[in-house]
Amino acid sequence: MHRRSILWAAASAFGAAFAASRAGAATEAPPTRKLKVVYHLNDLDKVSSVVGNIQNHLDGVGGPDNVTIALVVHGQALRAFHASAANPDLTRHIGQFARGGIELAVCGNTMKSQKVGLADLLPGFISADQGGVVRIAELQSQGYLYLRP
Repeated sequence: MHRRSILWAAASAFGAAFAASRAGAATEAPPTRKLKVVYHLNDLDKVSSVVGNIQNHLDGVGGPDNVTIALVVHGQALRAFHASAANPDLTRHIGQFARGGIELAVCGNTMKSQKVGLADLLPGFISADQGGVVRIAELQSQGYLYLRP
């Protein structure tokens, strides 16, 4: 009987120690890693929404130092970023994004079809010469999460 009590006490102590170590591990903050996200934009009617989503994303994580964001634009959405047609609010946001280190890529095929060059677009854009969808695939292969609002 005495041996059974000792065995039971040892098992109980081991269980309590294991539970305490698990509780301590649960309260430790998990290691954070800087997320990488690519936003895909090709619908003209979604430009304001996507720009707002990117701003909300930046605000939600505490700024551009805490996330890596790329915006890839092609199709009809590119029309909103023509410097001659862009509204002041969009121009301001794109300028802030570019200064914050956000990659602003535009599809080279779309630029050709709309007969525009980088000089015709808001400042900060780079050309994805092989195409917007190719750039998105490249970013995804580098671990970027894909968002298409």
